[in-house]
Amino acid sequence: MLRLFRFNNGLIREIPVTEEPLEAQVRAADWIDCYEANEEERAILEKLLMTDVPEQDEVDEIEASARCFVDQAGIHVHSLFLTQTEGRHTTVSVACILQPERLITIRDDEIADFRLMRMRARRGQLESTHPSEALVTVFEQKIENHADNLEHIHEQLDKVSYLVLEDEEAELEEAISQLARLEDSNGRIRLCLMDSQRDISFLVRHLRQHPELRETCREIARDIETLMSHSAFLFEKINFLMGSTQGFINIEQNQIIKTFSIAAVVFLPPTLIASIYGMNFEFMPELEWLLGYPGALVLMVGSGFAPYWYFKRKGWL
Repeated sequence: MLRLFRFNNGLIREIPVTEEPLEAQVRAADWIDCYEANEEERAILEKLLMTDVPEQDEVDEIEASARCFVDQAGIHVHSLFLTQTEGRHTTVSVACILQPERLITIRDDEIADFRLMRMRARRGQLESTHPSEALVTVFEQKIENHADNLEHIHEQLDKVSYLVLEDEEAELEEAISQLARLEDSNGRIRLCLMDSQRDISFLVRHLRQHPELRETCREIARDIETLMSHSAFLFEKINFLMGSTQGFINIEQNQIIKTFSIAAVVFLPPTLIASIYGMNFEFMPELEWLLGYPGALVLMVGSGFAPYWYFKRKGWL
């Protein structure tokens, strides 16, 4: 699917795809957003680029030379974006190709940043006058989304913190599960921020003809530094809550083991006495005593109460 945009009076406007020849419409567009392109659409893009459209495995390569480079097709920036699948955050690489006359973005997944930019374009809220500015706007939207996600993680951590540290009836196992999900999301956001930091540095070096965009990129870089620090703080808080939760679980388990240990010690002397008088020896004088049976019962109760009283006095119960 191809979504086409034009720059009109300083605003990005989406162009509806009509029944006219698609290639002519694509060549007239200032921004081409390619989502799960079919063979016809890929062929049209390859004519524009005069090279092959990058496959997903090429876009996902992690070495810097494969993610940010310049060739005859234009300036290539392969950037990580955040998306959600079944309630969990995942990362998706998007190939951004900047040419003097157009911007091309190629992706295989639906991404919230692009959906929001498309909605803002329909409302006339997305400003741009040339492809380079549109690319920088994409990164501005991306970093803004990361900031919102970090704020959401912080809010969720506050709730988990209350469950772990204040709610005496909380299910600590569920708290660990929530912390694991938040740690995974925070890690993916941090990965996207690190990737964006490298991309912005690359764009600053290659947008020399647009000093105002270079300054915008520097502002984005400063925002990334702030978000990286906030992400590091969230990691520390998650680790603290994870350690606290595991500590409370260990305390509960130790309390259970302590209860069983004390019960074993309390019942050990009566068990010993009962075992002695359960032996089948012929000469046991206590068997002939009139008060032998009640005496044995009193002895067993006393021998069980003695360690209980001792533990209670020591404050172990």
